[in-house]
Order: sequence, then structure tokens, then C-alpha cells
Amino acid sequence: MPSPKEKVAPFAGKRPRGGSREIRLTEVATLARVSPITVSRALNNPQVVAPETLKRIQLAVQQLGYVPNRLAGSLSSSRSRLIAAIVPTVTHSLFAASIQAFSNAMSRAGYQVLLGLSGYSDVDECQVLDALLSRRPEAMLLIGVARSSALRARLLNVNIPTVETWDMTDTPVDMLVGFSHHDAGVAVAERFLARGKRRPAIISANDERAMARREGFIETMARHGIDNVAQVLVKPPSSVAQGHNSFATILAERPDVDAVFCGSDLLALGVLSEARARGLDVPSRLAVCGFGDLEFSADLVPALTTVQMDGSRIGMTAAHCLIDRLDGSPARPKIDIGFTLVGRETA
Repeated sequence: MPSPKEKVAPFAGKRPRGGSREIRLTEVATLARVSPITVSRALNNPQVVAPETLKRIQLAVQQLGYVPNRLAGSLSSSRSRLIAAIVPTVTHSLFAASIQAFSNAMSRAGYQVLLGLSGYSDVDECQVLDALLSRRPEAMLLIGVARSSALRARLLNVNIPTVETWDMTDTPVDMLVGFSHHDAGVAVAERFLARGKRRPAIISANDERAMARREGFIETMARHGIDNVAQVLVKPPSSVAQGHNSFATILAERPDVDAVFCGSDLLALGVLSEARARGLDVPSRLAVCGFGDLEFSADLVPALTTVQMDGSRIGMTAAHCLIDRLDGSPARPKIDIGFTLVGRETA
């Protein structure tokens, strides 16, 4: 923690959300009580600046949300027409559908989308954010919500229109388009219970959204007196092989398991394959539910029961929220797209 002497005074200027105001290097210099040239040296060659001075400048940069303009001198307009998007991966078709719909809508409005991949890491997400912000985007899209305090503070300080997606929270940074993963887990548990399943298991990735589904599933089972849910957590992105191996692990410990909620349809495909290899009938002996309703899910034999959400609609709605805000119109702060539990043959 910095000593009292190293603290800088609070910034007193107004930063209205949705406006085009840009934090200037001279403001950082004023707050840090140094000259603009010293700030420039600290940002470009920090080793030539005295440690105490460097720390004051870094504190000022953090407090103001200042980002060096990598495009300075190369743009004749103050508008970049760029929209930054941070996604954990593009290998997941649901995320890809959202990004495609989002990019198409922004392109029609005269904007281009600049994509950054975070890989399910809070640290990488902050680094990707800084790299994207240095290109001076006019707005920001996130797949997921900003859960880390560092990322949230950065987005609030930068103060450009921001839409978080694919999740729900009571405290969005700005705008939110998504659905409740917790409620999705509740819905799957209730379906299993309605079919008399009392020895459930869950195979889930360990990212924030998947863990929210896990929480809803386990809490619902507990309310019905079932507190021994077998669990296997895997590293995202999930795969068919993880489903195979995880279900084998569960059967070794709990051979009487009669229902499995899988955090993705790929995991569910692995479970179904392993169940078939062991002669376990689905759904009479074993119920299986996935998440995502991927293209193959309805065509499996038996067809996969799964949770469906409209990724394209999420992307399109998020784009319209940003376009409205950039055009100066008010936008709804929170839009719940919802989900559908698609009942098929496996549960």
C-alpha cells in the first residue's frame, strides 16, 4: 500500500457516461504534480524516472483511467469508429454466434469490431482490456460480466458505453444483456426431480458462469433433501473427452448415479458415449442434460435434453444498446434474454 505522502488528490472533473470526453496527459501531470514531459517519460521509459515520482504518476493514471493514445497523430478525427469486444474464446459456437450478430449490426451502423481473447482469466482480461483501450474504441462489449474489482474499476474509470453479456448481475458496469445461469441450473434440477431422479451428478467447467449453474443445481437438490450430488469440475473450454473421463470418474465413486447435468453439450456427448459403452440405458437408467443446444444435440440418438439460449439475439440486442447510446439515445440498463429448457429424449 502507498504511504500517505504518495497519495494523490481525488479527481474533481466530471466524466458523464456516454460522452466523448477523453482524459488528457496534462490532467495526469496536474494530479501527479509533475510536468507533462515527465508523465510521457514515465509511460514510455519508466526506468529513467525517480521511483517516488513514477509511483505518483502510476497512481494518477490509475485514478483517472488514463490510457496512452497509440493512434495520436495518425487520426484526423476524434472518433475511431472502433468497438472493442472481449471474449473468452471463439471456439465455442454460441459465443461465435453472438460475436457475429454483434459485428454485423455494428458494421451496418458504420462501426468495426476489434476482438480480444481473454481465455477465461481475470488477469488476461485486464491486459486485453488495456491493449484494446489503447486503440481508443468508442464502446465496449464483454462476454460475461466484470467480476474482478480491477476490471470493473478500469471500465468505470475509462467511462465509455459498455455492455456486459451472457450473464446477470445486480450491479452492471453500464448496460447488461444476458440471462441467469443460476436459474438455468435450478430448471435442470427441477426437471430431474420431476422424473424421480434422486442420485444426481454434475460435470461442469470451473468458470464463473458454469459455476453459477452448478450452484443453482446443487441448491435446488438440497432443498429437496438431496445433499450428496457427485461433482467433477473441468478446465474450460470443455470437450467430449472431458465428458468421457469425468463420467467414468463419477461411476467409479458413485455407480448408482441416475442423472447427470453437464455444463455443455460437448460434455453431455462424452457422457452419452461412455454410458453406451457401459450398457447404461438412457433415459430409464440414466438421465442426461446438457447446456447450449449445439447443432448436433437434436440429432443425437437419443436426442439430447439441453438448455437453449439465443446467442445471436444476445449479440444483436447488445449492438442495439451500444448504437442507441452512441447516438445519444437512452438505452435500457438491463435486458434479460432468458433461456429455454428443451426437453428431448435423454431426460
